[in-house]
Amino acid sequence: MSSGWAMRRFWSAAEAEEVAGGYRVTLDGKPVRTPAKAQLLLPTRDYAAAIAEEWQAQDETIDPTSMPMTRSANAAIDKLSVQHAEVADMLADYGDSDLLCYRADGPEELVLRQAETWDPYLDWAASRYDARLEPRTGLMHRPQDPEALERLRSEVHAMDIFGLAAFHDLVSLTGSLVLGLAATDKPDAEAIWSASRLDEDWQAELWGADEEATELAELKRQSFLDAIRAWRLSRLGRA
Repeated sequence: MSSGWAMRRFWSAAEAEEVAGGYRVTLDGKPVRTPAKAQLLLPTRDYAAAIAEEWQAQDETIDPTSMPMTRSANAAIDKLSVQHAEVADMLADYGDSDLLCYRADGPEELVLRQAETWDPYLDWAASRYDARLEPRTGLMHRPQDPEALERLRSEVHAMDIFGLAAFHDLVSLTGSLVLGLAATDKPDAEAIWSASRLDEDWQAELWGADEEATELAELKRQSFLDAIRAWRLSRLGRA
């Protein structure tokens, strides 16, 4: 049961400022901290500014769901600073059962649509990371090339905590390590999201769209776009 308690706005101005080691957000001059009471220290000015904007936009009662950049930064600092390796391994494991590799054996139109939409992303991963993942027909698991998987795993482990926090959502929302990586590298976010929804969209075309499922899909889409924004903000201006 909900307690009915909600944090209320107590500040006039939320601002981003540079400090030793990065950038922070202040509320009337007092630094924002994470839920675990750690310092909310951001790697870029743009990321801090985006978080300051979220706090400044709050009404009398705070709505955490309207603060995706703040939530991503909190997760990075409170969770990934101590669980980086475990989370990186969990996300890298998607590669061995990547959505893009499991293909239908019919009807022909769906088979062709999957190939036309998904093959270019597998080709991109092979070119970009020297990691060729092979498609399979049916749902039976067949392991991918261990060397290809290891190359992709090393890319995930190389991410800093802020990148990995955003990447967690990119992979878990799409069900694909390859699409998650593509979202960090390619500009066509909507096309990547559509690629992840190919099977669901196919079913909706056949049987009609379910209103509840459509609303949930839109929430996931917005979360995916928020994750891409968090990824990019954490890198703007960095070498």
